[in-house]
Amino acid sequence: MQTVSGLKNRGLLALLVRQPPIASRHLVLLESPLPMQVSWISISRILVSTIRLRALLASLLICVALVGCGMIPQSVAATRDEIATLYGDRPNLSGMATVQMEVQTAAGSGTVEMVLNGAAAPLTAGNFVQLANQGFYDGLSFHRVVKDPLPFVVQGGDPLGNGTGGFVDPETQQPRQIPLEIALEPRTNDGYTLVYNETISPNGLVLPHLRGALAMARSAAPNTASSQFYIALSDIPQLDGRYAVFGYVTAGMDVVDTIAIGDRIVSVTVTDGLDSLNSPQAAQ
Repeated sequence: MQTVSGLKNRGLLALLVRQPPIASRHLVLLESPLPMQVSWISISRILVSTIRLRALLASLLICVALVGCGMIPQSVAATRDEIATLYGDRPNLSGMATVQMEVQTAAGSGTVEMVLNGAAAPLTAGNFVQLANQGFYDGLSFHRVVKDPLPFVVQGGDPLGNGTGGFVDPETQQPRQIPLEIALEPRTNDGYTLVYNETISPNGLVLPHLRGALAMARSAAPNTASSQFYIALSDIPQLDGRYAVFGYVTAGMDVVDTIAIGDRIVSVTVTDGLDSLNSPQAAQ
C-alpha cells in the first residue's frame, strides 16, 4: 500500500479554487450598452468555460500527483512489510534497543542511557544503532547547544563539528541520508502507520517531542537526516510532526543538562537490542 498525499498539488488546487471566477474578475469588461440578454448569455458561456477549465486543470494536477513524473513521492504511508521494498538499502531496527552514551563535559564525565523504539521508527533507530555499533559517534563533539532564553536542544553527531556534515559510507564514498519517518497511532497487528518524506499534523504521534526525546537533525528538506541527532531539553511540541523522534533518555538527563558546546561524546555503546538490527550488506 502506497499513498501519495501531494500537499503541494493540493495547495495549487486550493489556490485555484480560491481565485475568483474569470467572469467576476473581468465583469467590468462586460459592462456595456449591450442588451441584458446578450450580456447574460456571454456571462453564462464564460462560467461554463471556467468550470470546464477548472475541471481539466484539477484532473491534470491529480494525474501529476499520482504519477509523480518519475520522482520520489512526497508522502508514503507504509506498513512494516513494505519498508524493505521502499528503503531496503538502509539499516532498520525491528525492535527496541538500549544505548549508553559516555560524555565528557566541563563538569566531568557522565553516562546517558537511551532507549530506541524500532517499532515506531525502524529506519531512524536502525540508522543510529548501526552508526553507534561501528563507533562512528566516538570522539565527536556537541556543536550546538541552545538553552537561552529557554531550554531547547543539545545537538551532536557531525563528523565535521560545524553542523554541515553527515555519515559517508567508507566503501562507496557516498553520503547516506534517511527519510523523515513518523509513526501514528493506533497500533494494529501490522504495527504502526509509518509516514515518510513529509511533515505532518502532530495529532496522534507515537513519539512526541517530550523532554529527553532523541531525534534526528536535518536541513530544510525532509529527507536529509544522516548522523546528526539532538536531545530535547524540554517539551518542544512545535517540532512534532516535523522531525523524527526515535527514542528517549531513560537515565542521565542531569548529565545532558550540563552539556555545552565543544563537549565530547566519548563513546556510544549498544547494550541491548543489537540482534534486532537488520543491516543490508551495502550499509555494513
